[in-house]
Amino acid sequence: MLILTRKSGESINIGDSIKITIMEIRGRQVRVGIDAPPEMVIHREEIYAKIMEENKLAARLSSESFEKIKDIMKPLKH
Repeated sequence: MLILTRKSGESINIGDSIKITIMEIRGRQVRVGIDAPPEMVIHREEIYAKIMEENKLAARLSSESFEKIKDIMKPLKH
């Protein structure tokens, strides 16, 4: 992990298309601005974790549904 020290108004560039700017520091809270291409999806960590959890659940449900459909279709095969 790269650890950098930045002051309010200073930025960090990631590649050619992502710029992270420290907008404001208040006590223990930091406001961060992210400038990135619109096709790049950006989420807070807790939101990303929830999305991953929901995706795993959806995949499992889809797999279970597929198995149920397969069982229903077995008697229809000739």
